[in-house]
Amino acid sequence: MNNNRIGAALLALAAAATFAGCTSTNVSKPSLTDVKTVVVIYAENRSFDNLYGHFPGANGLQNVTPPSAQQLDRNGAVLPTLPPVWNGLTQTGVTPVVTQAMTVNLPNAPFAINDPNGFNTPLSTTTRDLWHRFYENQMQIDGGKNDKFAAWADSGGLVMGHYSMNESTLPLWKVAQQYTLADNFFMGAFGGSFLNHQWLVCACTPIYPNANKSVASGSISAVEADGVTLKVAQNAPASALSGPPKFVNSGNLTPDFYAVNTMQPPYQPSGNKPAAGGDTAFADPKIPTTLPPQTQTHIGDLLNDAHVSWAWYGGAWGAALSAGEGGQPGVIYGKNLTAPNFQAHHQPFNYFADLAPGTANREQHLRDGGLDGTEFIKAIDAGTLPQVTFYKPQGNLNEHAGYTDVASGDQHIADLIAHLEKSPQWSNMVVIVTYDENGGFWDHVAPPKADRWGPGSRVPALVISPFAKKGYVDHTQYDTTSILRFITRRFALPELPGLVTRDKALGVNGEKPMGDLTNALDLNAAQTQ
Repeated sequence: MNNNRIGAALLALAAAATFAGCTSTNVSKPSLTDVKTVVVIYAENRSFDNLYGHFPGANGLQNVTPPSAQQLDRNGAVLPTLPPVWNGLTQTGVTPVVTQAMTVNLPNAPFAINDPNGFNTPLSTTTRDLWHRFYENQMQIDGGKNDKFAAWADSGGLVMGHYSMNESTLPLWKVAQQYTLADNFFMGAFGGSFLNHQWLVCACTPIYPNANKSVASGSISAVEADGVTLKVAQNAPASALSGPPKFVNSGNLTPDFYAVNTMQPPYQPSGNKPAAGGDTAFADPKIPTTLPPQTQTHIGDLLNDAHVSWAWYGGAWGAALSAGEGGQPGVIYGKNLTAPNFQAHHQPFNYFADLAPGTANREQHLRDGGLDGTEFIKAIDAGTLPQVTFYKPQGNLNEHAGYTDVASGDQHIADLIAHLEKSPQWSNMVVIVTYDENGGFWDHVAPPKADRWGPGSRVPALVISPFAKKGYVDHTQYDTTSILRFITRRFALPELPGLVTRDKALGVNGEKPMGDLTNALDLNAAQTQ
């Protein structure tokens, strides 16, 4: 064939491709099936504005006008100042010490915790904890106005605190600049870590059957007829300026026996000890905060059915088990506030009956991430991560206010990303880094209205991958369940019931369905629809 005929043939092929709706650029792009490994890193307790409120191109604090950020008192009146940070922003023994008295008369507006001309509290400082509970979060959101965070908090004005960041102060900021930062990503459920970890793995809320006839009966919350508002105690301070609120009963259970605030796993490692003379692999079921084993379908079940490998790597999981066996319960039972400060309620699969001690399912899928993530890093470097991998940093590396700081956890995750980028599996990997919930910190964006469980306040999320859009801020509406949606779509799994229910509820409320994170990836569009 001569050169003219070769050229004509190539032109004909190009024309045929264009006619079919394809271009050479489109064909050359990878498809969703090129994603072979999905890694989820789940940090703790930061709202989007708290860490990324100044990120260029994101819906951040530059979009907040003073009136829209003003906090209201419990009676609906505008607060003249923020309440003091009750019991102080930092405590004795922490540098710098910021006492309650030093926080009086704060302007009713967001403020930078690390402002050199203010409290000058760096990222390496552990600040006090804030309420982050199911009903309180909804009362703070106040129907989407986000104007009662200070009113319904035990931490006063600290709810309005954020950090002034840039690429030189926050390691993950640099990562976000390289890849995709999602600025419209919400925590899957209202409230705290316990419930949001459950929504991460099953898009479901745990239940305590017949709780009213159980040892947990005292933990049933007293709620108004609207199903959202806690009943306020008669001796509660009328104003947020006078003290934290008091309720008749802000418990761990709803009136219809769903577990919405921290309950402990029925299996060790748990925050509750074994029963005296009982099986040491179990938590004492007679302790009111021990949740009975759960039987809902979780993402691990669907992955097993589809023969997709998966694992949950818990940072310090092995150390926590060894401590329990060795008679040193402090690491497990929440009394050890130093490293690794393992948090049992951050291990969601440990609540499910099909992953009970002694099962092959548990042995295969619940793995030790190691102290400081060393075992997880070994698997990264060796290229042996399962197709779907979850990693939970140990307590002192998870960024949770009250017992750790932002700097150490952020650096830990940035170090993990550096290992993942060098992993033999990197070329076909998608990494999702997000936060379980807002930790009680204010965010200015109203969550979309869906079902009774959520979504709650906005949190940061990063999508890191060779397939990720580079230097991109993704404004697509997402929540924690978007991670499950992505896994479901990639591996052609059945939809968990909670995903279907959420999208139906969003539609009823005139909201868009939740995205599945594919908009953060630069893939062949024809193969991601």
